[in-house]
Amino acid sequence: MPAPKELDPSASLAALYGTKLRKLRVRAGWTQRELGGKVPIAHSRIAQFELGNETPPEDIDRKLDALLGADCDLTDLWGHIKRTPFPDWVRKFVSYESNATAMHKYLAHSVPGLLQTESYARAMLEVGQVYSYGVAPDLEEKLTARMQRQTILDGATPPWLWVVLDEAVVHRLVGGRQVMRDQLEHVLAMTERPRITVQVLPYDRGEHPAMGGSVTLLTLSGGSQVVYLEGINSGTLVEAPGEVERYAVAYDLLQANALPPDVSADFIRKVMEDRYPCLPPDPT
Repeated sequence: MPAPKELDPSASLAALYGTKLRKLRVRAGWTQRELGGKVPIAHSRIAQFELGNETPPEDIDRKLDALLGADCDLTDLWGHIKRTPFPDWVRKFVSYESNATAMHKYLAHSVPGLLQTESYARAMLEVGQVYSYGVAPDLEEKLTARMQRQTILDGATPPWLWVVLDEAVVHRLVGGRQVMRDQLEHVLAMTERPRITVQVLPYDRGEHPAMGGSVTLLTLSGGSQVVYLEGINSGTLVEAPGEVERYAVAYDLLQANALPPDVSADFIRKVMEDRYPCLPPDPT
């Protein structure tokens, strides 16, 4: 049996929770499989909780606290995690992003946050509240933070931003037709800046290595690179050079298969005019 992975409780609140959970489980003399059976949930999820990769839903947290005799220590930690508007993985990614000299992004479902209008961003954040496990997030704070992040594109020497959008992004209606028209107009306007390039990856290019979700490759000021993988309500930072290299190659393939920038702009413009035409003026 391999030795258990070392935990760093200082890495995040989720990591602190996982460290506490492992100590309580070991003290109880149970394996991850045994604890999972008592909840009951798959033992692989217990492993993810302990590694800090996942935070349990509220009902699972309460069962763990009771089973392990934690005297509400786990539940108190869980509350701190859920009250934090920005998870640790988000803060770490934003820190990397603010120091990046180049960003290469593939988005499967939405316009990247750095190019979102406020109305589009609000619609995205509102629909994301379904994953809040009953804890009301501070939507306005998140919206303000997202808009503030965009200022990194306004400096004297902003980072290079290269975006590959899946065709679904320009077709998917978010926030209503006027919101979508304004959003696509904004994307086109941003591509007029010398350091911003947007390409569209059409449906007919078939399968590709990033079909599982969205990918961001950041090049930092020292030349090193990190990768950020974004899920429905979680994110993963990949920092090991070998792993990063594999994602960089995958991104190169996406760029090669996407439409050229000028053709992509025409594609976005056509979808905008066909699906989200200008609304007639209100007669009142």
